[in-house]
Amino acid sequence: METSFVIAKFGGTSVADYPAMVNSANIVIANPNVKVVVLSASAGVTNLLVALAEGRDTEVRSQHIAKIQSIQYNILEQLPENPTLRTEIDKIIANIASLSEAASLATSPALTDELVSHGEIMSSKLFVEILKEKQKNAIWFDVRKVMRTDDKFGKATPKIEDIKQLCCAHLKSLSSHSIVVTQGFIGSESSGKTTTLGRGGSDYTAALLGEALNATQIDIWTDVAGIYTNDPRITPAAKRIDEISFAEATEMATFGAKVLHPATLVPAVRSNIPVFVGSSKAPQEGGTIVYNTNSITSKLPVFRALALRRKQTLLTLTSLNMLHAQGFLANVFTILAKHNISVDLVTTSEVSIALTIDTTGTNTNGNSLLTKALFDELSTVCHVTVEEDLALIAIIGNNLTSTKGIAKEVFGVLDDFIIRLCCYGASTHNLCLLAKSNDAESIIKILHNTIFEQ
Repeated sequence: METSFVIAKFGGTSVADYPAMVNSANIVIANPNVKVVVLSASAGVTNLLVALAEGRDTEVRSQHIAKIQSIQYNILEQLPENPTLRTEIDKIIANIASLSEAASLATSPALTDELVSHGEIMSSKLFVEILKEKQKNAIWFDVRKVMRTDDKFGKATPKIEDIKQLCCAHLKSLSSHSIVVTQGFIGSESSGKTTTLGRGGSDYTAALLGEALNATQIDIWTDVAGIYTNDPRITPAAKRIDEISFAEATEMATFGAKVLHPATLVPAVRSNIPVFVGSSKAPQEGGTIVYNTNSITSKLPVFRALALRRKQTLLTLTSLNMLHAQGFLANVFTILAKHNISVDLVTTSEVSIALTIDTTGTNTNGNSLLTKALFDELSTVCHVTVEEDLALIAIIGNNLTSTKGIAKEVFGVLDDFIIRLCCYGASTHNLCLLAKSNDAESIIKILHNTIFEQ
């Protein structure tokens, strides 16, 4: 295999319409080392497909399908006349209509995954034709041939070894003489049914393929020119970070920075593959490269960035039986695991535990994590108090637990706010606060000003 092998992933805004797709195609062509291109659905399409999967009435279904058709036809009609491609897109849209009608009768996670997969299939078919128009040898490849997962529809877990073997068998040779265009976000379980990796899973797809194909770099093209100290829409003075370590970037992604999908970096870290993040709208502006810590030339700062994650729920579990008792925490976490609940922050006292749960939505079918069955079972071992409409603010950095003055610098400027919960000490890379959602942006602005602007 060539010394340089780049996998380029383009998000929904990068393939939103014909001009965006042309920009993205030009980026691919400009780098001869790009061998595999991973695409999201065109912006807006996945949301419409998810809505259809929820089972809408006839009129709403027709409106949604018409919007999807309009988005894809606006691209198709700017390509030279291609009856074969038009027929393919029409067949896909007819299939969407058929599946959405089935969903109106009875929904299921498997049906949802089958339905939402059509967005990536359409965008990738259109993108191939744009590359061909630019005289490139591009081929369309169905990622479901190699992206093997379990059958947990809505948020399937990839089978790493199977993916490596299937990539060697079906994908490696293709990429040696063509630009392979494939889909992010989707996969298939062992019997061939379509699965999805959860929202934002296109980045994860790119990283998994990068690992399986021994890529030398993974390029994530989005609508921002890299990773910033905070979302520039909240803090206009946010600065771009040119180099960042895997550990820092993983913390940022985990705690809400939307530039990267939280799971994306896991395969890249495992295989020590650098990840580049840039803007497909302005590739000349450069971006951020995510490295193994040993490869970073600059000194790692104490404070690196701020991240914000909304829609957090705080559960306070109280039981007098917890006092000097053994096994209470084990019981609670066994119940949470049984109901597929992942806990973020935890603090404990003698008779209570406070823990946060991310309720921003973890699967494509939109089902709530906090079910009556969960609360019924927790109520058998403790009293449960629920607080919603909270936000998690994460301060990301390095050696935070061994640097003096951190608490004063952070809490000294937050006198005007109620901090509902704080986690500090479990990681050298983060200090996390839980506050009211209404206060979150104000807290972020004050912290950013104190830490990065003065």
